[in-house]
Formats: sequence, C-alpha cells, structure tokens
Amino acid sequence: MSPNMKKKILLLGGSSQQIIAIETAKRLGLSTVLCDYLPDNPGQYHADKFYQISTTDKDAVLRIAKEEGIHYIIAYASDPAAPTAAYVAEALGLPTNPYRAVETLCNKDLFRSFLSSHGFHTPKALGFTEKDEALEAIEHFTLPVIVKPVDSSGSKGATVLREPGGFEAAIDFAFSFSRGHRIVIEEFIEKKHPYLIGGDIFVSDGRVIQWGLMNCHRDNRVNPLVPVGKSYPPFLDPADLQAVKDCLQKLVDDLGIRFGPMNVELIIDRNDRVFPIDIGPRSGGNMIPDLLGMIFNCDMVEMSIRAAMGEPVASEEGAGTPYYATLNLHTDRDGVFSHVEFTPEIEQYIIKKCIYKRAGDEIRFFANAAYALGIVFFKFPDQETMIRMEENMNEHVKILLQEG
Repeated sequence: MSPNMKKKILLLGGSSQQIIAIETAKRLGLSTVLCDYLPDNPGQYHADKFYQISTTDKDAVLRIAKEEGIHYIIAYASDPAAPTAAYVAEALGLPTNPYRAVETLCNKDLFRSFLSSHGFHTPKALGFTEKDEALEAIEHFTLPVIVKPVDSSGSKGATVLREPGGFEAAIDFAFSFSRGHRIVIEEFIEKKHPYLIGGDIFVSDGRVIQWGLMNCHRDNRVNPLVPVGKSYPPFLDPADLQAVKDCLQKLVDDLGIRFGPMNVELIIDRNDRVFPIDIGPRSGGNMIPDLLGMIFNCDMVEMSIRAAMGEPVASEEGAGTPYYATLNLHTDRDGVFSHVEFTPEIEQYIIKKCIYKRAGDEIRFFANAAYALGIVFFKFPDQETMIRMEENMNEHVKILLQEG
C-alpha cells in the first residue's frame, strides 16, 4: 500500500444516527465505504463511497469488502448488520469478535438457549418457524408471555399478552418482522424495580471497562415495549448493581467477547434474580453513545471505531456525572407533523435537540423504535427534579400534528 493511501473502513448502515460513525472514522484519517439498502439513506452523502446493498447480505458485503480492499469493518448501532460485520471480518482476518458469539446474541432463540446452558437466569422460551406449531405451544406457557421475532431490534414485532386471546394476531405480527421467518414465545418476567436496566457497556481485552447502565423508560400510554428514553444514574441498590455487573462480565467471558460496545437490557425480578433480556454486540441506538459521552466525558463513538481498528481502548472507570436523560420523541397516532412544543419548565433542562422530522412530514404511531421523531437530551440539577420531570414528560412535551 502506498504510504499516502488511507486505510479503509466499511460501515454497515447509513441512517441519521449512524452518520456520527462515518464522520468519526473520517476524523481518524480513514477512507469510508458505506453499505445501506435504502436509496435515500443520509449517510451516503457523508461517506467517501456508497453501495446500495443490504447489510444483512453477508456474501454481497464480503464481495464488496474484497473489491475495496478494506482494512476494518463496523456495524455501528445495528443489530441486523452485526453478524455480517463479524462474518466478513473473520473471512478476511480483520479485527472482530467471534462470529458465533455475535450470531448468538443477534438471534433471540439461540441467545435463550445459550443462557440456559451457561447457568444464567432466563425466561422459559421456545422458537418456531411455523404458525401452527406456535399456536399449539401456547398452552404450555403461563401468562403473561411475550411473542417476538428472533432477529429484530427496537421491539419491532413484539407483543406482550396478559389475557387469553390475541395469540394468532401476535404470532402473525412477530413473523411479519422476522427476516429469517422465525419467532420466539417466552415467559414475561415481572420486574422488581420501576425500570428495566438498559444502556451500553464497553469491553476492552475481554474486560468491561465502561458501565453505561441506566434506567430504561417506557410510555405505557403508547407502547409499553418500546424504549422512550434513558436516565442516569440507575435506580439500583449497590447489591443489585453489582449483581448486574457480575452477570454481564460472565456473559462477556462465556461468549468470548474481546472488545467493543454492547447494548444491554436486563431485568431484576421480585426474587432478586438478574435476567439478561436483550444483549446486542454493538452500540445502542437512540443516540445512547452520545448520552454516555456526556455522562462519562468520553467519545464512545471514537472508542468503537478504534476497537474495530484493533487498537487498545482505555477508559477511566468512574461513577459518571448525574443527572442526564434522553427522550425519544414519539406520537400516539399517525398524521402529518407540525412541530414539538416544550413547556418553559422542561425547556430549561434541555441541552440538545435532534429532531428528524420537518413540518409536513408524515409520522407514525410509535409501534417500534424506528418511528421516533427525534431525540432530546436533558441535564437535571438533582434526582428529585429528574424523577418528577420523567414521570410527567407527556405533560411537558407535546407532538403537534397538522390539522386535517
């Protein structure tokens, strides 16, 4: 390679939230090649070269990687593309976590089987490729249950059933979001704390060096399954927090994860047991790395790019700065977007707004994370204020639609 030739990184996914990875790679002196199947993805206008191709098509992406002579690959904040990145990296001898581990994390039925065989607490779960088999198996579960695709993210295609009836619709809904036409039915765990534990951790040389654990908020008025924001610090007592950390480090050890970010979601049940619910081998969506960068005064995106380059990454472990939070802007109905209205009381705590929609854009009921209208960042003066604002967020933030 010519001494003046830049090394290339292949990035899988060019959504609005993934642009920061492209720009960070360029800032680090890399030539950026992007793959995304959407013809209107905004990332293509930031990358040095763009291929319109599905990031889940492993062989097609491998072919492009060979043709381009790439040196690194990353699926930033993308569950569906993470196995592709690991597959291509293993084939070309590039820095990566084991493909088998990544594939396990990105398929919910494989993940549940792994948890069970390695001594983790896990809900009873069964996977299905046929609707009739799933319907017949329902009688073997005790309500409540959750029905979801094995290979989706952002709660796409997921339904919680607490009452008899609705099974067939839930099964059809789950299959409609599964690329591999496979779903899972699992026991629904009732949590001990008001919130799920969510966020990102960061691994270096097989050890978790950054604990970005936060409260994971939901809007039960709209969709109890889809996250509508995070807040820090997590409302856990020291023993529960340590149990969560021990569980995650054991997961890293047992899977053979070597480096990089992991998006996590866990529940502590009413018997003090830690249940890993979803663990993704990538940075979280909804701008979680941006939030953690504010909390820990670090650049999580740069850490991820450098890890993908095979460079050692260090981070100062610390408690982080309270009291930060995000809100994923969302609506409870379809319509045409007008604007977002904030009360003066909440406006004083806003430190950053990222609104994806413009007046006149069509917007959708918040059925999954892909329908978020933007992200708002807050810095509160104390825990009491943060809790009060979070509990009444719908009174302080209004999504207004155009008439007619």
